Amino acid sequence: MRGFYLILALLGLFIPYSAFLPWLLNNGLDISLLLDTAVSNQVSQFAWLDVLVSAVVLIGFILVDGHRKQIKHRYLAVFGTVTVGVSFGLPLYLYLREKAEDEI
Repeated sequence: MRGFYLILALLGLFIPYSAFLPWLLNNGLDISLLLDTAVSNQVSQFAWLDVLVSAVVLIGFILVDGHRKQIKHRYLAVFGTVTVGVSFGLPLYLYLREKAEDEI
């Protein structure tokens, strides 16, 4: 399963950034334009709020479960969730968790 989670983590990194990087190259790091575009209509607001709630839940899960199971480098998954998103943070954490279980 570790390889599967690692592949999903890589996909979760590259797929979102493949959409974001062209926007970033065209617009630069214009935070106000990014936020305006992200919440420009109710559907995009729905999507972003769903992602935000999912990220908060995932970070809580990583911190609690990771502490209980003594997962090394669990903070990398938190950092990945904050900088990329749930699509990267969740499979990265599951990879780290499987790796820790295999080492026992």
